[in-house]
Amino acid sequence: MAPLIGYFMRNGPSGFGYNSTAEQVANGLDLTGKTYLITGVNAGLGYETMRVLASKGATIVGLARTVEKATQAAAKAGVPEGKFYPIACELSEPSVVRMAVREVVACRAGPLDAIIANAAIMALPKRETKHGVELQYLTNHVGHFILVNGIVKQLKPDGRVVILSSMAESMAYKKHGINFDDMTGEKEYSPWGAYGQSKLANLLFARELSKRLPEGQVCNSVHPGVAATELSRNMDQGPIAKFIFGTLGPMIALKSVGACAATQTYLAVHPDAKGITGKYWASCNVSTPSPHGQDDELAARMWKETEALVNSLEE
Repeated sequence: MAPLIGYFMRNGPSGFGYNSTAEQVANGLDLTGKTYLITGVNAGLGYETMRVLASKGATIVGLARTVEKATQAAAKAGVPEGKFYPIACELSEPSVVRMAVREVVACRAGPLDAIIANAAIMALPKRETKHGVELQYLTNHVGHFILVNGIVKQLKPDGRVVILSSMAESMAYKKHGINFDDMTGEKEYSPWGAYGQSKLANLLFARELSKRLPEGQVCNSVHPGVAATELSRNMDQGPIAKFIFGTLGPMIALKSVGACAATQTYLAVHPDAKGITGKYWASCNVSTPSPHGQDDELAARMWKETEALVNSLEE
């Protein structure tokens, strides 16, 4: 049953909306001969996106923490072996991400029609760091920053980049949005503030990358909606989360996984999304992010600061 709120949400200008699924937005498309790179294919939205695209004939370059997880997920989704290229990519390990970049470049999948930066971790209850960086920021943003910049030259001239953000970007630390002077989270940490910071960085990354891509290539960010996926396995299980995911979820809050995967699928494959760039999307239509998410100066600073951080993490 669709969540109650969905009954009051009409489809937007794209013809799709809150209840639209990845299957529906890809309906009738023949993706034979097209290649899509997706991170986090082993579960949740990444798995569903892979399954739908592969069912339309696409070749998938599938990234997960291990080759085994990626391969098992592809087999479960019915992706033909000859159309699947599994690559290990632990986004919290810069050296592993760089290795994944080399493998993507070397694999015989061919030029990419789209990159879908989907993988994430969410709302860790306790502050964790790795390489001197708060773990959600490192995994969700920095890892994808290294990966996407490393493989973006593999895009076709009309290729697309889709970066998974979230409406949680509005929950980033209020004063600065991103605490560039506190990358460890030692001075200020909350599970949702840190998660929101990482999702704001994803949004700003997409916004800035859209300005740097050659003409013809596009980049957009996405709020997928809220689904009870494996993303929440490490999240803070406080009273608010329990209320949303438990009591209210089945009635009003939670989308199906198929509905949550719809917007990134739409942006990656739908003909009507061609040429649209630098936007923030929700329910398959252009939406409006927080004031921090519209700040071009903050986006430019985020890029510069992330480059410096990445350089400090060089092998």
